[in-house]
Amino acid sequence: MFKKIIHVLIHKKLMLLLSFVFIAISCSNNDSITPTESQTEKLTIFILNDIHGQIDNFAKVKHLVDEEKEKTNVLLTSAGDIFSGNPIVDNYPEKGFPIIDIMNRIGFDVSVIGNHEFDYGEVNLKDRMLQANFDWVCANVTTNTSVIPQPSAYTTVTKNNLKITFLGLVETDGKENATIPSTHPWRVKNLTFERPENVVGNYSHIKNEQDSDLLIALTHIGYSKSGGKMGDLQLAIQYPFFDLIIGGHSHSKIEQVANNIPIFQAGSYLNHIGKIELTIKDKAVKSVNYELIDLSLITEEDAAIKTIIDTYNDAPFFKEVVGFSELDHQRNQVGNFTADALRLQMGVDIAFQNTGGVRANLNYGDITKKEIFQILPFNNAAITYTMTIAEIKNFLKGSGDGFYYAGVTFQKSNNQIIVKDLNGNILSDNTTVTVGVNDYIPAVHDTYFTATKVVSSQTDAETVISYLEQANIPVNYATSNNYFKY
Repeated sequence: MFKKIIHVLIHKKLMLLLSFVFIAISCSNNDSITPTESQTEKLTIFILNDIHGQIDNFAKVKHLVDEEKEKTNVLLTSAGDIFSGNPIVDNYPEKGFPIIDIMNRIGFDVSVIGNHEFDYGEVNLKDRMLQANFDWVCANVTTNTSVIPQPSAYTTVTKNNLKITFLGLVETDGKENATIPSTHPWRVKNLTFERPENVVGNYSHIKNEQDSDLLIALTHIGYSKSGGKMGDLQLAIQYPFFDLIIGGHSHSKIEQVANNIPIFQAGSYLNHIGKIELTIKDKAVKSVNYELIDLSLITEEDAAIKTIIDTYNDAPFFKEVVGFSELDHQRNQVGNFTADALRLQMGVDIAFQNTGGVRANLNYGDITKKEIFQILPFNNAAITYTMTIAEIKNFLKGSGDGFYYAGVTFQKSNNQIIVKDLNGNILSDNTTVTVGVNDYIPAVHDTYFTATKVVSSQTDAETVISYLEQANIPVNYATSNNYFKY
């Protein structure tokens, strides 16, 4: 009997011990599973868009990014248009090299291709893409026979326990009768583009396929559009599978929520940087805090990056004085001046300057090469055509655009265009004249420029610089108002 009691007690103790072991193991397993399933992560995304070659504030950006990396997971993104707007970058011997160099040193993670990334031509874009240590994304371009590497539609960046997928889109509103970005049409002739709204639906499953914590649209399509076209607002409403939209192209300061999707854009020209602080749990955004940082108010800089920027800015070539301005010229006056300078230097009867090609004012005082490159930043070739007055009238009527001009006067009377020479004589429709333009104008309005062109060895900016150097006449267009739109 005693032995039986002992046996029972041993059996009970053994069962109790096994129960404790089972509970301990179960608790241990729960400890390893539960945090993984419900763990909360922090992520900060710094955003820039439409930098347009401006590099001076990048030393401040480097300081801000490095400071944040000491606290949490950090990503640094560009929403396109890195190039075109600063001669230090645009007219460097290897066009665009300085800004990619600096972006590499700062540690960018990803950039969408913007429309102005194509401004330097295919070979230069290829070289800059290969130079970059960050990923390029664009879902609606196919490089075909171009030397440009085919960018990925999307990329997934891993930061510690987080996987973030970025899908890239570029605008295609560059030409009325073509699907291309807003760049020089001759510089994208070996590429094929699709409208963003026609491709984005193909990527509704990539978050699951990539097993990502977030899916972000990194776009260069502008904030809002009408007529069936898609901006970031329409993207959020029509394709609600994104967790976040980071945009560019419209140069806006955007902090909006549409269809429960936050949309951000950080202005332009590296004047501000956006800072998005996210709390992420169960592959969803649980909280968002956004700050638009005015870089003019930041005083701390990264010394090494500042030294590199100063070296690029100090190139003697850009400081050479080529002329003198007798007053502060506004944009329309600068347009009149450039049209006149092109006419006189090219030796043509009439010259046109597109309004969008004039990108800066001209201040009182010495005129440097850098200032002219800032005014005309796109490296468009100077081209001469021989045309009749009738053909010029058709161009002005049909293009729908307004132009600065020189060499004649244009007047509209009863839906007709009257053209007079500088002596006030009316020119008949069959009068033949020489016309000077930058090559962007005939590339966009190709149906009106069908004659054989004579291409100068100089760009439009170089032509204006040559005029200033040779004419040696102070610039004063205070009373000039040569602008015509039919």
